Amino acid sequence: MMEIEEVNSYESLPLLSLNHVSLLCRSVWDSMRFYEGVLGFIPIKRPSSFEFNGAWLYNYGIGIHLIENPLIDDFDTIIEPRPISPKDNHISFQCRDVGIVKGRLEDMGMKYVTAVVEDEGNTVDQVFFHDPDGYMIELCNCENIPILPVSACLFKPRMSSFGRAVFGPAKCGFVENAMMESLSMDMLDISF
Repeated sequence: MMEIEEVNSYESLPLLSLNHVSLLCRSVWDSMRFYEGVLGFIPIKRPSSFEFNGAWLYNYGIGIHLIENPLIDDFDTIIEPRPISPKDNHISFQCRDVGIVKGRLEDMGMKYVTAVVEDEGNTVDQVFFHDPDGYMIELCNCENIPILPVSACLFKPRMSSFGRAVFGPAKCGFVENAMMESLSMDMLDISF
């Protein structure tokens, strides 16, 4: 009789953090002005080996890589900008004061949508708006809702040779340990 080996026995990849987000844009100049002027990103040196127009920006521990493609509309069937919807793809940044964000967006004449998330007495205010190419940006006070793991990695079900779930200790990988250590440090920072 042949024993079936569990297929999902691989550990996750050894990721450390989000490095950058790459965005196609119609005009590098317009997008740079937006990410610098509205969101506070700073242009940084880009490798000279690239043979296409683009720009790299950095702030808040994350990079934004702009790649110019003036023909972007040829690949996108949307003629009008998509509605601003919290349920659409977006990049989210924490901010100090959502009220100031809304005031400044109004001063710039930018359209935005707000939303509120509540959980166990905690409230998060969100502001959503588009960049020049229609990519959605969220600014929020998301730190108001604590980051709590759904489950610990101590007891994960695994399948036995007979097709039944067996509960027992599972190894925590490098990533899980790093996340839990980072979460613990963040929770200590919040508590003091």
